[in-house]
Amino acid sequence: MIDRLIKWLDASTCNFLAARTIAAELDRAGFVRLDPAGRWELTGNGKYYMVKNDSAVFAFIAGTRPAAESGFRIISSHSDSPCFKIKPNAEIYNEGGIVTLNVEKYGGGILYTWFDRPLSISGRVMLKGKDALHPLTMIVDLKRPVCTIPHLAIHFNREVNEGNKLSVQKDMKPVIGIFTDDKISEMKSRGGVVKSLVAENLGIEPEEIIDYELCLYPCGGASLAGANGELLQSGRIDDLSMAFASLEALLQECGHEAEATRVMAVFDNEETGSGTKQGAHSPVLTMMLERIAAQYGGGDSREDFFRAVANSFMISADDAHAWHPNYSEKYDPTNHPQLGGGPVVKINANCKYMTDADGAAVFRQLCAEAGVGCQYFVNHSDVAGGSTLGNILTGQLDLRGVDMGAAIWGMHSAAETASVSDHEAVVKVFMQFYK
Repeated sequence: MIDRLIKWLDASTCNFLAARTIAAELDRAGFVRLDPAGRWELTGNGKYYMVKNDSAVFAFIAGTRPAAESGFRIISSHSDSPCFKIKPNAEIYNEGGIVTLNVEKYGGGILYTWFDRPLSISGRVMLKGKDALHPLTMIVDLKRPVCTIPHLAIHFNREVNEGNKLSVQKDMKPVIGIFTDDKISEMKSRGGVVKSLVAENLGIEPEEIIDYELCLYPCGGASLAGANGELLQSGRIDDLSMAFASLEALLQECGHEAEATRVMAVFDNEETGSGTKQGAHSPVLTMMLERIAAQYGGGDSREDFFRAVANSFMISADDAHAWHPNYSEKYDPTNHPQLGGGPVVKINANCKYMTDADGAAVFRQLCAEAGVGCQYFVNHSDVAGGSTLGNILTGQLDLRGVDMGAAIWGMHSAAETASVSDHEAVVKVFMQFYK
């Protein structure tokens, strides 16, 4: 299982690649891909999925009883992680043929962790399609180091280790190479360095690229760490570890029938507030569930949908903060989860999470049935907490549920750290939920 997780993390270098990785696994498991714009003809206890914006994936297995009676069992997560997005017209041509890129911070990453690393580029590009409203999409991953963000030497800033405020516009510009004047002139005439590199990878001409959404990611891949291989280090653990845990559980259980309709929802853009057509703040999940209820209901479709939602439960899966041995004072004294201690229920008195006593009780019982530990994360009372998918989704759907995750170190670092045993435990709980 951990070998698969490492493979999936390495393949999923951005939200678009994560969605493609998940879709490929669903295809191999016999799930039928649905067109959101087409007419759905759902049959029997079928296995289906749809992709939104090339970056969000929603899969479901129809239950043996009507959705109105047995409801939905939903696990939600997200495909995006903090990174740097490459702006249009990104190239900045400097002295000596050095070309840097104009980038924008996506989400709330820890900037220092991106310095002096080999970086690559992945994302999607848009080409001319059948008409102006339907451009052709191509997913790209250069899969080799093409950039780096060099730090200023300590000799020019002796106080760098005392704290150094960073400007994304000034300090975080990646160097993409050193070129001759002739090469720069040639690439400028064809759209620039970025389009030239991407086009070469895709086997197309740079002039064919109409637009792009490209990001930087650290090269090197996921790896095990710790004296006993008990730790996992990788970029994008938050939240791909939870997305892949829900995928693993769905694939493990898809051969077994269940009364409830089982749903896996992997949204995009959680790191920027979820306010997109493929984010948790959109009606995309509501619309999908309503279509399912209508086809597997047999009565009044709206009434069936309302009943189905009332009979449903959602696990909002987004990683949690593990207690850090160097910063104990940052954590709540009695509710600080440990790496290796099992899944984490996330609670906030000001409703930043959807967890209430009902949701926590359900999840704790699932953990007990799965034979794994269960921990709590509550913020230090003097520290404001963030939010995640659960409370956003309950603004769209009147759902019971819980916010949870696996405990990790260095959340939003270019290289986060998780526990191998925690991932295995989360999959067991998700499988129990899907039974």
